[in-house]
Amino acid sequence: MQSRISLLTDNINFARNYTVELIDTIPQAEWFTMPPGCPSNVAWQVGHLATAEARLVLLRACERDLEAEGLPAEYIPLFLRTMVVEPDAAKYPPAQEIRAVFDRIHEAALRALKGLSDNDLDVIVEGAQHRLCRTKVDFIRWCSHHEFLHTGQIGLIRRMLGHKPVW
Repeated sequence: MQSRISLLTDNINFARNYTVELIDTIPQAEWFTMPPGCPSNVAWQVGHLATAEARLVLLRACERDLEAEGLPAEYIPLFLRTMVVEPDAAKYPPAQEIRAVFDRIHEAALRALKGLSDNDLDVIVEGAQHRLCRTKVDFIRWCSHHEFLHTGQIGLIRRMLGHKPVW
């Protein structure tokens, strides 16, 4: 029987593999383009996913220091869900840096998850106010669901940039 940690890790990897397949079809030169009528861009979405995985898995579920795990301090205010995406690329790190942080945080999250046991999962995360999550398992599970939500947005932005659908 598969452990809960293993199942959760598989779900996070499944979502990430789908996201990577999609973003790899979008030239980084287009990552900061905000199509007419679109309030976001690929760069912000990818930066947000890196920041979210860091906060959901590394901080809340695994109690790790985000900067020590590779998340630059300036990413949190830039990529919070409440931020209005700026059309000026100069206000953000370059696309290749965002992608590197996205990859680095994912690897750190996978390493950190290996340090948890199934018994750790039902612990309530104190002080972490989230409308959907209370326990470590909630935060880890939400990570994969949250990623798919934003991958859908990336897919829509990709189509608005003129790319054909990927299937």
